Amino acid sequence: MLDNMPRGTICIEDIEIGMSRHLSKVVTDRDIELFAEVSTDRNPVHLDEQYAQDTIFEGRIAHGMLTAGLISAVIGEQLPGHGTVYLGQSLKFMAPVRPGDMVRAEVTVTAIDHAKRRVTLETVASVGKTVVLKGEALVLAPSRKFD
Repeated sequence: MLDNMPRGTICIEDIEIGMSRHLSKVVTDRDIELFAEVSTDRNPVHLDEQYAQDTIFEGRIAHGMLTAGLISAVIGEQLPGHGTVYLGQSLKFMAPVRPGDMVRAEVTVTAIDHAKRRVTLETVASVGKTVVLKGEALVLAPSRKFD
């Protein structure tokens, strides 16, 4: 990983609209192989270069949910961070991620419901200037009142 922000917890009382956190990670062949093993998704477009050459992608790509997992890492480790409960996530896959790509996953606070401790986050992953994934997450943020 590279260019990552501090991990920990930001409680609902300290979250503000526009707050943002990110991480960057190079997606490796090993990441793709491990994700295939854990998820049991062994689609050859992820694992077999010869097969993948004959697809619309013209080469191997990472699992979309592997990329989405980087969004989950930002939410669970940075904003809001430790103690966060995922309530929902919409995803739209915009472009493929290939082995060796540096993915930047970023979340930005767009709405806060203090009474329900719910935070809405814009979620975006990109490779260079290309957006590869976008969506929105709804999370239950930790609170100092419930420590």
